[in-house]
Amino acid sequence: MSDTNHTADLSGKSVAFAAREREGHTTVTDLLKSITRAIPGPLLGLILVCIVFSWLSPYFLTTRNFINIFSQVSEIGIMAAGAALVILIGGIDLSVGAVLAVSLMVNAWLYRDFGVPFALSTLIGLGVGALVGFVNGVLSTYGRIQPFVATLATMSACSGIALFVTNGGPVTGFPDWFTNLATLRVFGIPLEMIILVAVYLCVAFWLNFRPMGRALYAIGGNEEVARLSGIDTRKVKVLVYVIAGLLAALAGLILGARLDSAHPTAGIADLLSVIAVVVIGGASLAGGSGGMFGTFIGLLIIGVLRNGMALLNVSPNLQPVVIGVAIILAVMLDRRSQH
Repeated sequence: MSDTNHTADLSGKSVAFAAREREGHTTVTDLLKSITRAIPGPLLGLILVCIVFSWLSPYFLTTRNFINIFSQVSEIGIMAAGAALVILIGGIDLSVGAVLAVSLMVNAWLYRDFGVPFALSTLIGLGVGALVGFVNGVLSTYGRIQPFVATLATMSACSGIALFVTNGGPVTGFPDWFTNLATLRVFGIPLEMIILVAVYLCVAFWLNFRPMGRALYAIGGNEEVARLSGIDTRKVKVLVYVIAGLLAALAGLILGARLDSAHPTAGIADLLSVIAVVVIGGASLAGGSGGMFGTFIGLLIIGVLRNGMALLNVSPNLQPVVIGVAIILAVMLDRRSQH
C-alpha cells in the first residue's frame, strides 16, 4: 500500500514538474514573440543586416564607415522624406529624381551662362523644384489627373528641360565656398548628414504635432471623410507636392556640392531607391500609414546594404537583386509584427 502511494506521489510530482516546464517554456516563447512584435519590422531587419555585415567585414562596424553610409544616401534620404509625405496622402511622385536634375541644371545654367550670382541662382533652383511640385499638386487635385500620370508627365518634361538648357552636357566650376560645404564638418559630423537629420526631424514634428500635418493621415485614410470633417484636402495635397519638389531641389544642391558639377541625368536613376526606402519603412502605397521614423530606418537599410556589399566586393550587377530580396523580407517582417 505504501509502495502504491509512493509511486502515485512520484507520478504526481513528475506531472507537476512537466507542467511547470511547459509553462516556463511557453512563457519564454511568448516573451520572445512579444519582444519581436514590439520591434518594428524595418528596425528588426536593419539590426539583422548590421549584425551580418559586422561579422563578414571588419571594416563595417566603424564610426568612419557609418558616417560614409549617411553621406552616400543623404540626397536619396531627403527625396524620400518628401516622397513619404506624398505616399502618406495616397499619392505617388515619380518626378522627384527629374526635379533634382532640372533644379540643379537651371541653377548651374543661370550661374555659368548668365552670370547670375550663385546665391540667387540657388534660390531660383529651389523655386523651380517647388514650382514643379505645385504643378504636380494642381494636376492631381484640381485637374483630377491620377498622380501616377501627372507626375509621369512632369518627370518626362523635367528630364527634357534638364537636357535642353545645356544641350545635354554637364556644368562644372561651382564657387569654392559651395563645394567646400560637401567636406565641411561640424564637431566631426558632415554637414550633409546634419541637413539630412534636420529635414527628418522637422518633417516628423510637422506630421505629429501640427494640425495640417496630422491631416495627412486623415486624407490618406479616407479623403472624403477628411473633406467632410472640414479639412481643405486640395490645399493640403498641393502643399505636400510642393514640399516634395522643394526637398528634391535641396537634394540636388547636396549632390552638386559633392560632385562639383551638375549633370542633366543626375538623380533620375534614384527614383526606385526613393520609393523602396519609403516602402521598406512600412508606408502603405494606399496611403494613411507611415512616418519619418520608418522612412529613416528604410533609408539606413538601403545604405547599409549598398555599403556592406561594396565592402565585400559584391558585383554591382548583383546588388539590386540583394536589395530586392531585402525589400520583400522587410515588408514581410513588418506585416508579421502587426499580427
